[in-house]
Amino acid sequence: MKYESYKNLPPLAGLCSMEEATKPGLPLDECVSRLKRFHYCFKRLHQIFGSRLTSEPIYELKTAFAHHAYLCAEHATALRTRIGEMREPPLGLDEVPHPALEVFFDEIQAAPTTELLLVGLYSFCLPQMNYDLDEYQKQTHPLTDAPSRRTIRFALLELADMQSWWDQLRESTYQKVESTTVGDWIGDLFVIIDIAGGVDGKHATGELSNMPRWYSATPYTPSPIPQRDERFTDPWNQGVNPEAFLYSDKYQPQDKVLMMLYKRLREIDVPEMMATIITETKDKPWGYYRDMTRQLWDEARHAMMGEVGFVALGVDWTKANISWNWSYRLNTECTPLERHGVLFFIEQGLMPKTGKRYEFEVANKSGIPLASTIQDFDWADEVLHSQIGREWYVKQFKNLSEALAFGDAAWTKITSNFTTVQQQGLTDHRNWWPEIYLEACLAAGREPDPVALAYSTSYDGKRADLKELA
Repeated sequence: MKYESYKNLPPLAGLCSMEEATKPGLPLDECVSRLKRFHYCFKRLHQIFGSRLTSEPIYELKTAFAHHAYLCAEHATALRTRIGEMREPPLGLDEVPHPALEVFFDEIQAAPTTELLLVGLYSFCLPQMNYDLDEYQKQTHPLTDAPSRRTIRFALLELADMQSWWDQLRESTYQKVESTTVGDWIGDLFVIIDIAGGVDGKHATGELSNMPRWYSATPYTPSPIPQRDERFTDPWNQGVNPEAFLYSDKYQPQDKVLMMLYKRLREIDVPEMMATIITETKDKPWGYYRDMTRQLWDEARHAMMGEVGFVALGVDWTKANISWNWSYRLNTECTPLERHGVLFFIEQGLMPKTGKRYEFEVANKSGIPLASTIQDFDWADEVLHSQIGREWYVKQFKNLSEALAFGDAAWTKITSNFTTVQQQGLTDHRNWWPEIYLEACLAAGREPDPVALAYSTSYDGKRADLKELA
């Protein structure tokens, strides 16, 4: 029949044409089944990125894994919400949709090298997901299932962003995969995903019983040992105490900005530590994993903010000895709850006026606009992180005081190994500050302050929070 809207206004709220809307779409049960599979895939990707972050040495990959873990957590959350709206309780979102799909992600997670992991994720898994998500958009009804289409639309946008990152990586000088087994492994991944019926499960082709596992025959165990690339020299160095410099009235704001940028870049150790908390902590509500991954991503973003700040000031950040001492010791000497306790204790110390507000005020006084932008958003993020800690950490204790005491005790447990690592020959705790400071002054065309140049306070017997300074 011929149909015209009033004065030819766009019909159906602009979702689709009337012709498209008059055609049937997928039944609701089929929609739910596919959405559950998509949810499982995003959840497994979130787990893979988190489980490989700490042991990934390359800084750019480490930060990308943090970002992509966060994106996958957000899309898993959105899908959980949508599925819960579709006449579906109980949701069964913790169930494995198909054993072959589980093996598919197990194999990628257990890839023995970074290069194979990247190929499995970005050359194989993400294109498969993109194809099946796009098919869902074409096949479901554009009006009756408009909420699902909106959810999938955002997922497709950010999958495209992840794929764009991969395309840029392949154009870089990063080492390409040269393994002779990669072709056979990818071939078996094709077989496994076909058995599973693709990501969406439309066309399952058989049973998994005769499919051998390559790398996941032994269940994958993430390494808690943080790794860094060759730019991170002298990783046990504790020769410069930026907190003591920052909170002293001897030094000028523009000089203190350099120390704050160092503190931001040093925050790469927080996602290294948080990834192990998330990976090792089992059976929490999904909101815990989503919120903790948001914080993990924020901390990686803070590290990149420090990197950007150094670049903007014309300073080579690799000359600052950015330590892994904090994440290394927390990951190897403390339980996940103790790690979370230390993190929360430090965050609470940053909430009063002597914490993040003070850093923002110093940045404003420095006359460096980028520093103000960095500290403004860093402060906002830390307020959010404090709220996340109160929701998911403090509630495990009788009250806030008990939670803080637990974190303080765990922090004291690993306060200082300054002398130990020096005696073991791992570092001589070189004072890298004068070199960085002189380079910044030269780039800015200003004379160095002799008092700032002479700064030499280390972490000997001290820890990186404000308890003693306050």
